[in-house]
Amino acid sequence: MKDGITMEVMSNAKNNTAYLKRKKYNIWPYLFLLPFFALYTAFFAYPTLYSFYISLTDWDGVAGINKMKFVGLANYIRLFTRDTLFYKSLFNTLLFMVLYIPVVIFGGLVLAVLLYKLKSNRRLFQTLNVLPYITTPAAIGVIFAFMFDWSTGIINKILVASGLVQEGINWLGIGSTARFVVILMLIWKNFGYYLIIYLAGLSTIPEELTEAALVDGANERQIFFKITTPYLRPITQFLIITSITGGLQLFDEPMVLFGGSGGGPFLIGGPDRSCLTGMIYFYDRAFKSTTFLGYGAAITYGIFIFIVLLSFISSRLLYREEER
Repeated sequence: MKDGITMEVMSNAKNNTAYLKRKKYNIWPYLFLLPFFALYTAFFAYPTLYSFYISLTDWDGVAGINKMKFVGLANYIRLFTRDTLFYKSLFNTLLFMVLYIPVVIFGGLVLAVLLYKLKSNRRLFQTLNVLPYITTPAAIGVIFAFMFDWSTGIINKILVASGLVQEGINWLGIGSTARFVVILMLIWKNFGYYLIIYLAGLSTIPEELTEAALVDGANERQIFFKITTPYLRPITQFLIITSITGGLQLFDEPMVLFGGSGGGPFLIGGPDRSCLTGMIYFYDRAFKSTTFLGYGAAITYGIFIFIVLLSFISSRLLYREEER
C-alpha cells in the first residue's frame, strides 16, 4: 500500500512539474496582448491620469516657461461653488437633450415602422435619412449658419416671400431662436441613426406575433403599442443611455454655428451664452479666451462626474420600470 501511495505522489509531482513548465514557457498570449495594453497605456491611461494631475494645478499649459503650481482641490471648489457659467453650460446641454432626444427616438421608431412595411424604395429612403448622420459636424454647422443667416439665409427669404413675416428673423442673434436652430440641427443630424437602429430591431420581431394579433382583431395602433414598442424596449434603453452620454459631449455643431464660417461675430456659445455647452466651455477656458489648462482639466472631470451620475440615474429608472 505504501508503494502505491508513493507511486501516486510521484505521478502527481511529475504532472505538476510538467504543468509548471508549460505554464512557465506559455508566454504567447501575453505577447499578443502586449501591443493593445501598450497603446492603451500610452494613448488613454496615461493621458487620463496626467490630465487629472493637471486639474489639481494652476498651469497655463506653456511647458518650460511657467511651472505647474499644485493647488489641490481649489479648481474643483471654484468650479462647483462659484462658476455660474459651468452650471449654465450644463443647463443648456440638458435642455438640448430633453428637447431633441424624445423627438429622434419616437420619430425614428415611427418612421422605421413605416419604412419596414414599405417594400419598394426602402433603401432609397434609408440612404436619404442616414446621409446627415455621416456628414461631418463642421459641414452641418456651416450649412445651418448660412440657412438661418439674418440677411442672406434661405429660411428668412422663404418666410418673407410667403408673407408669414414682414422682415427676416435674427435666428442666430436671439437666445431662444438660437437654441431652436441648434435643436433642429441635432434632430436633422441624428434622426437617421435612430432610424437604422430601429429598422435592425424590427427585423428581429417574429412575424407570427403580428399575424396572430391581426387574426385576433388587433389594429395597427394596438400592434405598435402592445407588440412593437415592448419588443424593442432594450434597444430604446440602449439609445437613451448612449444619447445622454453623447449629448453631454456636444461640441462641434454649436461651435461651428456660432464660432465662425458664417456664424457671425457672436460670443462663444451664442447670444447670451444660450447655446454654451460643457465641452465648448472647457475649450473656451482652456484654449481660447483664457489659457488656464489646469482649470480646463477640472471642467472636463466635472462634466465626467455629471455624465456618470446622470447615466446611473437614467439606467436605474429605465431598468426599474422594466422590472415592474
